Amino acid sequence: MGKIGLIIWREYWTRVRNKTFIVMSILGPLLIAGFFTFMVWLPNADKTTQKIMVIDESGVVKQNKIPDNEFIKFYYPEITYDEACKTFQEADFTCILHINNSENVAVAAIVELFYKKSPGFSTENYIKSQLESKFYEFQLASNNIDPNVIKNARRPVTLATKKMDESGNAVDSKHEDVMFIGFFCGVLIFMFVIIYGMQVMRGVMEEKTNRIVEVIVSSVKPFQLMMGKIIGVAMVGLTQFIIWVILSTVLTTASSAMIFNKIMDDAGKLQNNKEIVYKQGSNLNAEQLEKMSSKMEAIEVIQHLKTINFTEVLVCFLIYFLGGYLLYSALFAAIGSAVDSEADTQQFMMPVMLPLILGYVMSINFIQNPESNLAFWGSMIPFTSPIVMMVRLPFGVPLWQIALSVTFLIAGFIFTTWIAAKIYRTGILMYGKKITWKELGKWMFYKG
Repeated sequence: MGKIGLIIWREYWTRVRNKTFIVMSILGPLLIAGFFTFMVWLPNADKTTQKIMVIDESGVVKQNKIPDNEFIKFYYPEITYDEACKTFQEADFTCILHINNSENVAVAAIVELFYKKSPGFSTENYIKSQLESKFYEFQLASNNIDPNVIKNARRPVTLATKKMDESGNAVDSKHEDVMFIGFFCGVLIFMFVIIYGMQVMRGVMEEKTNRIVEVIVSSVKPFQLMMGKIIGVAMVGLTQFIIWVILSTVLTTASSAMIFNKIMDDAGKLQNNKEIVYKQGSNLNAEQLEKMSSKMEAIEVIQHLKTINFTEVLVCFLIYFLGGYLLYSALFAAIGSAVDSEADTQQFMMPVMLPLILGYVMSINFIQNPESNLAFWGSMIPFTSPIVMMVRLPFGVPLWQIALSVTFLIAGFIFTTWIAAKIYRTGILMYGKKITWKELGKWMFYKG
């Protein structure tokens, strides 16, 4: 094993035995699985059933009552508004919905909602949308227009997007529904590059301030020491990522399989029901149709997930993670060698991290427009390509663009490593001096 190999092994072995590494390798997947479980559970968590007393002086809602849902129930007692107000505090109702008796109620309805505790935005929005629908139907009926005719005219439209290749063949392009996968991978790369790049910088600073590096460079060249640190920490990051993938897969497979199988079992039933409802003509229930359509959309998203080539995504993720990490960690190592304390790194960190942050910000916009010229160049420039290309991948990127992007990324890594090595070999033995950008520029051109 050569000198670089010994340094790589030392950096790798000392870090993977660290208690923090072991704890985070186990805790990370648990936190990720817990986060997604929490996001699924949150919408229905601690939901209070709203029992709403409706005092309808207009008579519109009494004729066509607002439908209940899982968390909102409507009641229509035969009492006046004054009587409702007097008994409200002692009653079991949570709200009073008061609809004034306006002569032109369908045009300008005056509605008041009184509550003991705030019912929340979702409840208010549901009541508002339902009332608008009821008054709309009332006005149609007042003008001798059958509301069922309007309902029957509504049809959900499924837009099947297909990409036409150069040979004229149409290929399904469904990855827009699961674009969050590319964005999530880009965010992971952003996080990993910063976390492990900072580890390289702190490791260099620690050896420099403890004067250990003076002993080490007597046996190895500064470039060998820098490369050993960079590659060693990269192997630590890959090890932790592989552990995360394995544990996350184990944690999510059972639960996701149960959820997906249940949803997919309902897919055929929902499709059949939708076709039956379409054939019912005037008996079409628009609200039922909307619920079925929303469920079908969720099922289609799950089906689209199965069309994604996750092997391609994983391979590209590893390539761009390694390329982005190697590119930026060389610069982080150069910063660590040039300063004596972490407080001195601030003036150098922002210019280095700015392209990475810019790539993250740009990727948010590229989700909406993944094939723009700016998105193309963002996925080619080595400083932003690790994040931007991952965002574009689910939309379908030609192989030549991926190959060109990876080539530029490798060239960028070689270039930044060359610059970092120039700074590293001088700065690693420099103590007690405040370094400026002008000084760093001089170090790049030192010979020897």
